[in-house]
Amino acid sequence: MPDPSNNQLDSRPVVLLVDDSDFVHRLLKARLKYESVQLASAYNGLEGFEFAKKNPPDLILLDIDMPVMDGFETLRCLMEEPITRNIPVIVLSGMDTTQDKVTAFDLGAIDFVSKPFELTELRARLRSSLRISSLLKMLEQKAQVDGLTGLYNRAYFDQRWIEEYERCLRHSNGLTIVMMDIDNFKSVNDSFGHPAGDAVISGVANLIQSHVRKSDIACRYGGEEFVLILPETSPEQALGLCERIRTDCEAIHWPRHPDRNITISMGITGCSDGATLQPMPWIEHADSNLYKAKESGRNRIVCDQTQGKLIGLPKAG
Repeated sequence: MPDPSNNQLDSRPVVLLVDDSDFVHRLLKARLKYESVQLASAYNGLEGFEFAKKNPPDLILLDIDMPVMDGFETLRCLMEEPITRNIPVIVLSGMDTTQDKVTAFDLGAIDFVSKPFELTELRARLRSSLRISSLLKMLEQKAQVDGLTGLYNRAYFDQRWIEEYERCLRHSNGLTIVMMDIDNFKSVNDSFGHPAGDAVISGVANLIQSHVRKSDIACRYGGEEFVLILPETSPEQALGLCERIRTDCEAIHWPRHPDRNITISMGITGCSDGATLQPMPWIEHADSNLYKAKESGRNRIVCDQTQGKLIGLPKAG
């Protein structure tokens, strides 16, 4: 496995080798030693799939003939999982029939290398795949990121919300959505000008980003409104996170208007063990809770589960 204590290694792309042959692992570890990559290891398809979900690598080298779960089934699982579907996969296989290659490409592999492989060629294919992957990531990120805040944009939210909703249905995991809005934002623009308003939006976005986990999805929903998707998170857990964001926002000193505090209101809706609403009604329910927080005095959180049971009372302004 890559050594997380080594910062130099951490800056290099991770290549996950999934192969049941210890000889192949030892061979590639030795021959890729001087390549600018970290090599992680898994010895069957299920182990590789679980590793990729928890620590998505930059590239996967995948054997086909393996115990527990073969390479084709592993590839199918990788392409169906939102977190792993965009990871490039190079198939390494002693089975090199035309049908094997067609199946691998149809399932989403970007390359197919037959065993026994020529190491010089494999290194060249690996470098090429990593370059293409890096360029695609850059283009994808530019299309998904809001220019002012650096958070994901509305289009990315729409895509990821459906993906996380479907994952919640499949695995009966917790899932929570948070709608949040800057209170009385129009008066900031009117009193201090649009540059001050942009600074507030950017500052609140930075605050949100500093509190969320790597697995959470923080987006600018539009204007002064933000939305969080919190996978594998119950409403109760989300309530604690949001209360920390709310209180920290209230305490921020704003240089352009030092006598004017900025507060945010939030609406939370989620479930602890599987979805009970359709995707759009779920968003509408969270937005309704946000509206209740606004109507009851602002600088508050209204939180409930999708079943409608109230679990969080409004916070005092």
